[in-house]
Amino acid sequence: MAVASCASISASSLGLPQQAAMPESKASLPKQMFYAKTPVSSGLKQRFVNDIKEITVLGVLNASNTGTASEGRLKEILIIGVLLNTRTVPVDALEHIAKLRPSGILFVCVNIHEGVEECALAVRRARPGRAGHVQQNTVYVGEWRPASETRLALHGDTIEQIWESLNAQAILGSSESEDLDARIARRENIAELRALDAKLTKDHARAKNPTQRNEIYAKLHKARTQLASLEAEE
Repeated sequence: MAVASCASISASSLGLPQQAAMPESKASLPKQMFYAKTPVSSGLKQRFVNDIKEITVLGVLNASNTGTASEGRLKEILIIGVLLNTRTVPVDALEHIAKLRPSGILFVCVNIHEGVEECALAVRRARPGRAGHVQQNTVYVGEWRPASETRLALHGDTIEQIWESLNAQAILGSSESEDLDARIARRENIAELRALDAKLTKDHARAKNPTQRNEIYAKLHKARTQLASLEAEE
């Protein structure tokens, strides 16, 4: 049986069970199905038309083919390959696809850049939030890596645990899913503080008023102290 592939990426190349591979004859998802009959903005339609070359279901993970317990609300995980015409991942298109399915979806984005085939993993997940705040979902995209080095590790006793581990692999580059939301929040805080550090450094260099320079420096010192504390936990 011929199995599905996205460029050179397949369930086998990702290290998934052979039983999880999708037959090639059933794998293709025409781009038009995501915007032809569903009202979408012109911008989102252009993401599908211009940025995405093809969409392929590479495999389906479930309790049977992963040897895990059949419990929990999540029953399956789709592994979807998205061949891109650009190195910029169209997160709004991935968001649109993910919202149409109740199952978890791990996107394997594929791009051939300067003759080198690369992959970036992406998932839609609830952002870490505080109690009492409205939950918001977002698409997280990992770093580009050579396709030949892209593998997925299936850690967990249930599909939900495997899903959490795949989220950790996509977002943080680690298969360890313990305290995942806290680690994601810390990573986001570090990125925000680094951006703030860069901005305040420029503001301090431009400021001519001594009082203003001192105020900016105080903010910069506070940001750097917080940043150093968070980076020490990484």
